[in-house]
Amino acid sequence: MIRRIRLELAPGLRVEFTDRDRGIQQVLEFAEKSTWYPVVVFGPEGCGKTAWLKQSVEILKEQDFSIIYFNPMRREFLAEVGVKSVEERVLEILKQASSMHALAEFIGSVIDFAREAIRFGRRRIAIIVDDAFQFTGVREASFIVKGMLEIIEYPPESYERIVAIAATSEGLSRWEIGRHRWALLRPMWNMGRRGFEELYEKIPGPKPSIDEAWRLTGGNPDMLTRLYQANWNADIVVTELTKMKRLTRDFVRRWGIYLGSIVEDPDKLWEEEVPEEFINELVTRNFVLYDMYDRDLWFWIDEPPPVKNLELGIGKHTAWQTPLHREAVKRALREYSNTKS
Repeated sequence: MIRRIRLELAPGLRVEFTDRDRGIQQVLEFAEKSTWYPVVVFGPEGCGKTAWLKQSVEILKEQDFSIIYFNPMRREFLAEVGVKSVEERVLEILKQASSMHALAEFIGSVIDFAREAIRFGRRRIAIIVDDAFQFTGVREASFIVKGMLEIIEYPPESYERIVAIAATSEGLSRWEIGRHRWALLRPMWNMGRRGFEELYEKIPGPKPSIDEAWRLTGGNPDMLTRLYQANWNADIVVTELTKMKRLTRDFVRRWGIYLGSIVEDPDKLWEEEVPEEFINELVTRNFVLYDMYDRDLWFWIDEPPPVKNLELGIGKHTAWQTPLHREAVKRALREYSNTKS
């Protein structure tokens, strides 16, 4: 029986890690067989990658792995490797880094500390890098993944097993890393309906129907949290997304004809002739996932999305990260252009 950790869903609201049964089983398989290449997990912002990685840390601890975990966004740098010098240096880095950006400068230390732990005889080691690539840039991200691969292939000493996982929401990081064939790229999608309902039921107080929550979020835990914090006012969340994603008048007037085409069917981004710059804008701003993987379970962490569900903004090849992202674009189109949506 796997001990499920408790996570803060919102200030003052802690819940048990929910669902992701297949994702948990995959971590156990990694622990048993090692990861022969670093596994780079990408997917919608807020889909639960960090929660899954934190649960993975606990699973790997139970499997007697030494752990190096790095997440500059949350100012977390953990080394539980039984090597005093490494653990002391990690604490010193945390003291030195005054911000998440400053902490991100130490991402290369992850590789150094893993090498040192192996050199000191740690037979099982897990290296987990979470949400760091947006601070480093895409080229630097690929170098970190290459460093993880080199530890797997050319360790300073022999080892029994290594698990190396990195996660990112940055779509362009995926392309740069994939170009070098240094990793296994694996998408993670938002929660499935059953797991999402379990999470929804853990939120106290009056709330909209589960059908309405599902229609708005598409199973994205972060969007559920944002709705809860906004007293379930979807207009507030859409307004916040409009600002966060810089849906300005200039952006909408420049790309409005294409945006108007894809709000009803995101696959038009794949099927129709559109500028590559426009695609890169949507991917970089984390509006869509482009060039979606085959829905075969082999290619996904946890469960894949349906092949197509236009109500949730999911196409075969392209998908809106959440329905609320699509709603933000629809609002911007209504406000800044004559494009109908």
